[in-house]
Formats: sequence, structure tokens, C-alpha cells
Amino acid sequence: MSKITPFLWFDGQAEPAARFYVSLFPDSRIDNVARAPADTPSGGAGTVLTVEFTLCGNHYVALNGGPQFPFTEAVSFQIACEDQAEVDRLWRALSEGGSEGQCGWLKDRWGFSWQVTPTRLHELLGDSDPGRARRAMEAMLKMRKLDIAALEQAANGA
Repeated sequence: MSKITPFLWFDGQAEPAARFYVSLFPDSRIDNVARAPADTPSGGAGTVLTVEFTLCGNHYVALNGGPQFPFTEAVSFQIACEDQAEVDRLWRALSEGGSEGQCGWLKDRWGFSWQVTPTRLHELLGDSDPGRARRAMEAMLKMRKLDIAALEQAANGA
């Protein structure tokens, strides 16, 4: 177990969320589902209390804590996508039942924020030619789902 573990607060949907997340990424699995030994403010004895899971080799815990603390964009997970096919697949899956935001951000059906980001974007934004970087940034700011080809074209001045 790592010394620091992201701990996500859900309103009764920790297990379905964790199962969905692990279905999307390699090296991912449900590690443990713990049930409440007694009644809690978020549910009765025997209900799912926490779900420990691994995403891409990293450990997380999801808690069924109740409705008091919904997710905000102040915390998000950024996914480094190698190509447009991966961007498209993850965008489609994660945004289903959620909402699309600007610049590659979306909220999934549980309200958690994700940044579906091609690795090429970081390369373009860090380009040694400030004009190319600026044009790529300006194009990105107009997008919802990021489009690698359109970012490349913008960087190239097309």
C-alpha cells in the first residue's frame, strides 16, 4: 500500500463507480469491498462502506459517505492518452451520463472530473517555438474533447 492514497467520497455509488473505472484501464482491479459492520450515517449494517481498487497500478479507496460532500472540479484525474483513439474511447465512456466541459475536461455520471488529455498536447504547449505553442493553446481553449489533428494543424498555422 502506498503512503498516500486518494480517497473518493461517493453517495452510495462507490462500488459501481470503482467497477466502471477498473473496466476502462489496464492494470486495474477491485482489491477489496468492505461492508459496514454497523449502521452508519450513509447506510445500514452490511451495506458497502469502502471499495479498494487499483487503476493503472495506483491504489484508490472509494467510500460511500453520503450526500454531504459532492465532487467539484477542484480535484480531477488527468489521463495521459497516447492517441486519438484512446481519447475518443475514454471520452465516450466517461462522459456517458455525465457532462462535457471545456479543454478536455468532463464529469462522469457520479460527478467526478476527468481530464482526457493527449500526451501530444503537452508537447505542443511546450514547443520551443512560442508561436506554435500559442496557436495550440488557442485551439485547445475552443475545444471540448481534444482533437490531436486539429491541435497539430493549429500549431502549424493551418
